[in-house]
Amino acid sequence: MEECDYLYKIILIGDINVGKTSIVKRFRDGTFDTTYRTTIGVDFAIRTVEIDNKQVKLQIWDTSGQERFRSITTSYFRNAHGIMVVYDITNKESLEVAERWLLDVKRVCGDTPINLLVGNKSDLDSKRQVTIEEAQSFVSKHGMVGPVETSAKTSSNITQAFYNLAQELVQGNGASFSNSYNQEDSILLHRPPPPTTWLSCCGYTT
Repeated sequence: MEECDYLYKIILIGDINVGKTSIVKRFRDGTFDTTYRTTIGVDFAIRTVEIDNKQVKLQIWDTSGQERFRSITTSYFRNAHGIMVVYDITNKESLEVAERWLLDVKRVCGDTPINLLVGNKSDLDSKRQVTIEEAQSFVSKHGMVGPVETSAKTSSNITQAFYNLAQELVQGNGASFSNSYNQEDSILLHRPPPPTTWLSCCGYTT
């Protein structure tokens, strides 16, 4: 089993179609799928990164932005160390919706997680509806880290976003596990997910 110094649970939240799954896939295996597929419930992946000469394992939970799955997805917020709040820079409403997701995080987790704001689809700058100044104001208002603008399509700042959040967690050093695992922690990113089933702990994109 892969050794690590720290293990962190990272949750991606945000409106539907902001690119959460594409961000995870780009970070996971460096690819971008042009075919849109809605995440059903919650999807799960793991990647280990090196931060300050420490091996940091990230449990990455990709949640659905659909309202009908909201009660399912919010149940996975518990014990989260970091939250990646994703919006679409070409869709102003997606940043407004992010505020509602943050309220859910606060209700379930209190002020424990570190929240990072990520504006995806930076490759579509000509269609921008959210300025970097507006994103910075949002971060200041909610006591977040960031913002970081990314593009899952071009891979711009994808790795940097996860590293930034991991760096904050390692430096905080308060909400971490050292060499502590359970069975689900051994799932590897290159291993295909199990078939979709609502009898398991979570749903997977079909």
